[in-house]
Amino acid sequence: MKEKLTRKDVEKIQAEIDHRKLVLRPQILDAVREARAQGDLSENFEYYAAKRENGANNSRIRYLERMLKNSVIVEDDSGSGEVGLNKTVTVYIEEDDECETYKIVTSIRGNSMKNLISIESPLGKALLHRHVGDTVTIPVSDDYSYDVVIREIRDTGNEEDDTIRAF
Repeated sequence: MKEKLTRKDVEKIQAEIDHRKLVLRPQILDAVREARAQGDLSENFEYYAAKRENGANNSRIRYLERMLKNSVIVEDDSGSGEVGLNKTVTVYIEEDDECETYKIVTSIRGNSMKNLISIESPLGKALLHRHVGDTVTIPVSDDYSYDVVIREIRDTGNEEDDTIRAF
């Protein structure tokens, strides 16, 4: 499945790749060389730690490059007053008699603990392109769903969290 990314996501991922290749990789390789020069490798903790760090860095680079290769660029195609990408929506949950506020984001930015809801999640999919006052049914499973009423939609633009999740 192709990862859905915004242009800003792609820029941030490419910046992280460049930083890891041009800054971190040389530092880590110097640490490996330095630890190797200390002599006996059989009990050299620094050498194994540096090798492990090098492997983790290279793994992250491969992961990010693969993500970019297998991604598709998405744009916010929602109209004014419509729930869309990078918009904040306040919904009233009838069942719990409470309001919740969520920001609709791409899947790599999704973080339910911060109320950042992915456009690919059931809640995100159900809310997309809806308007204030709409009652939306959120499917949870085949046996259960719940209704929410959209109370407010705010365009929060690109105030995106800089965190890109690792899967």
